[in-house]
Amino acid sequence: MRKLEERAGQSLLTRSKAGVSPTEAGARLLVHARRILALSDEAFRDLHGETLAGELRLAVTDYFRPGDLTQLLARLAQGHPRVRLHVSILKSDELRAAYARGDFDVALAMHIAGVSTPPPGSPAVLRRESLAWLGAAGMRVVRGEPVRRLVLPDTCSLHQFTVALLRRRHVPYVLAHVASGVAGLQSALAAGLGVACLNESAIGEGVARLAAPHGLPALPRVAFQFLPGRRGETEFVARAREMLAVQLV
Repeated sequence: MRKLEERAGQSLLTRSKAGVSPTEAGARLLVHARRILALSDEAFRDLHGETLAGELRLAVTDYFRPGDLTQLLARLAQGHPRVRLHVSILKSDELRAAYARGDFDVALAMHIAGVSTPPPGSPAVLRRESLAWLGAAGMRVVRGEPVRRLVLPDTCSLHQFTVALLRRRHVPYVLAHVASGVAGLQSALAAGLGVACLNESAIGEGVARLAAPHGLPALPRVAFQFLPGRRGETEFVARAREMLAVQLV
């Protein structure tokens, strides 16, 4: 590990009495390592005539890389032409309920650190991102005045979290705009209609982090993770989840 850190030019692990955990750089390197291993495994299977083939129902949270997801799925389709993919973009709570009903084979959800806990048996975290308070480029929030909030419907876990957070910190706000999805939220932000909380990969054009001091509370990170596989799921679904973990990073 020391040689690897020397080659990387930075620390990859944090060591403490509580144990060992990856640094931010270590977490990024781990993503690449898993991708390399998965690609190696897929190449081996392809050489042995075990090409992935079948029909897959995939649900993805609205917050996951909204600007890149279509290109990622197109690349996936090119690399695995025999996989018939049916994709639905949902709010995380809707996604979890639909997956529990058996409506989807694979589901990618967002978990807010310290708020929602991944179910036991969940696969490794696909991606971690910071949350941020955002507005139109150049927007400033006047401390003490009610914040004009832009949100998704109140079934959204991020909406619920930020409302509870602002109330705990006694930050006044008004709901200025309720969008049906992240794309609508991005448009409302860029138009200067107010302030919203989004994850890093969902920050669109014409939108920027609010400049300090803005008087809004600090935000945690989020993790994107597949929900655990079901007991008795087919080998195809299990392999497809592994393949998606490589393609969607």
